[in-house]
Amino acid sequence: MIYPEPIDHFDRLPDSILLFIFNKIGDVKALGRCSVVSRRFNSLVPEVDNVLVRVDCVISDDESSSPSSSGYSSDKSRHPISSLFRLVFSGLLKPFQSITQFISISPRRAASSSAAVVDGDDFEKNSVTHHSPTQVLKNFNEIKLLRIELPSGELGIDEGVLLKWRADFGSTLDNCIILGASSVIQPVTSTSGCSLQNIDGNGENDNGSIPDSFYTNGGLKLRVVWTISSLIAASARHYLLQPIIAEHKTLDSLVLTDADEQGVLCMNKDQLEELRVKPLSASSASKRTLVPALNMRLWYAAHLELPDGTVLKGATLVAIRPSEQPKKEVVGADGNWVGAAFKEPYGTAARMLVKRRTYCLEMNSF
Repeated sequence: MIYPEPIDHFDRLPDSILLFIFNKIGDVKALGRCSVVSRRFNSLVPEVDNVLVRVDCVISDDESSSPSSSGYSSDKSRHPISSLFRLVFSGLLKPFQSITQFISISPRRAASSSAAVVDGDDFEKNSVTHHSPTQVLKNFNEIKLLRIELPSGELGIDEGVLLKWRADFGSTLDNCIILGASSVIQPVTSTSGCSLQNIDGNGENDNGSIPDSFYTNGGLKLRVVWTISSLIAASARHYLLQPIIAEHKTLDSLVLTDADEQGVLCMNKDQLEELRVKPLSASSASKRTLVPALNMRLWYAAHLELPDGTVLKGATLVAIRPSEQPKKEVVGADGNWVGAAFKEPYGTAARMLVKRRTYCLEMNSF
């Protein structure tokens, strides 16, 4: 008896549906597995336009030749920028981890049979091949939306300290928002499910002014460290993106974030094109983009209680723009620009802070 050949229902799906599914998947590793399923899948995966690259580990340039590396190198302690911060601010901030390092991911070996899969896994345990996102993304031809996620934030901060930033870049820094707090007290929930307000003697209303103790107890110096460290981390991330931006002309949006959600670097279509037309200015001190002269606005609250009951101690918001940009309203009347930079409840915290007294600062290029 002759049996009809089985029908492969995937072959009945049009390419547009498969591409829609692949774009929903997005993750580079998952797409790599899809590409070995069939020749058709292999031909369609490079056309995916929404891609996510999760970086497994970050290794230094010196370690890139060592397959066993899986974390930050101890050589980062000798980086001139991090050494400077340890020397000047050693009592205020843990040495922040240098982002000017080689980003690598360790892809799994694809196999065509179950036996080969076992062999491939055994091979991985003994030898891991590192590839940069630039190398991995060479297989994609039509990327429009690209998101790269580092395994952790670069800034080493004390436990309990809140520090988040978002920066927008073209060929140089367009703007940066930094939100910090010396500690975060989460709302207390009773057994009945009701949120209990935190009661603290420092919670009384004030006029929005920074107390004199802020200048004498190291509070201002610590905020300066947060600001400079965040700007260095952002400018180093921007520097690393050059080859990816040059390679992929179809990009409309690029986001470089981290699993800790400490920092987010964003570039839209116009900013990406600006970088291609106008090359960035690199810092002579390290592998990062030169930070231009800046105008900054700072808001501070010793005690900030959010609507959900979360309390931020020493809450600080800094909005930054290059000095050469035309003078304009920094945050807008309702603070939506700064509020949109952070997920809740921290977006609400930013909008609350901008209603307080504003302090102006300036910073030279570095």
